[in-house]
Amino acid sequence: MFARSVSFQLKPGHAAAFTQLLDKDIIPVLRKQKGFQDEIAFVTPGGTDAVGISVWDLKENAETYARGAYSAVLKALEQVVEGTPRVQTYEVSNSTFHKIAARATA
Repeated sequence: MFARSVSFQLKPGHAAAFTQLLDKDIIPVLRKQKGFQDEIAFVTPGGTDAVGISVWDLKENAETYARGAYSAVLKALEQVVEGTPRVQTYEVSNSTFHKIAARATA
């Protein structure tokens, strides 16, 4: 499995709008993507920062999303986000939700 972490700063007072936008517009786009498994979003208690982590079956499917549909997601996020989101990618090493066992690394 593979994960994309997108962190960004929310516009002041836009935490609730972010949550609604995620539910209404962004998650439906993600669900249409090949290999999409899950989305987990976090908002700081003060509502100033947020992180979205999407989980994918394969790195290739996450990369296809990054090159394609992600641009529409970024456009939608402009309503609630200040600046440019920061994207990091990871290989999922453990998950209780997805029942992934730890992998040995060299």
